[in-house]
Amino acid sequence: MTPEEEAVLLRLALAQEVTVPRLLVESALASETGETATERRNAIAELFRAHRLLAAISNNVNQMAKATNATGEVQEDLVETLRAVRRTAGRIDEAIDGLSLS
Repeated sequence: MTPEEEAVLLRLALAQEVTVPRLLVESALASETGETATERRNAIAELFRAHRLLAAISNNVNQMAKATNATGEVQEDLVETLRAVRRTAGRIDEAIDGLSLS
């Protein structure tokens, strides 16, 4: 292998947080599935993070809705919370797209 090829393998392994031998094994086996185990694991982990974030955000929206219903005034943080919902939904969409492209 040339030094340039080795550098590419090292960069790819670092990006996926695996060793070069692991990268090579997963890459060879990915020809059947279209994705490496590391890529799938990372995508699933991202979905779990997004799910936890969405649960926390929904709790905030519930609290704001209760306060708005009780006082008749829209809560100050409502706009930013709804932006967070949109960002989280975008992250979920990206993770799903990553899984479906594999």
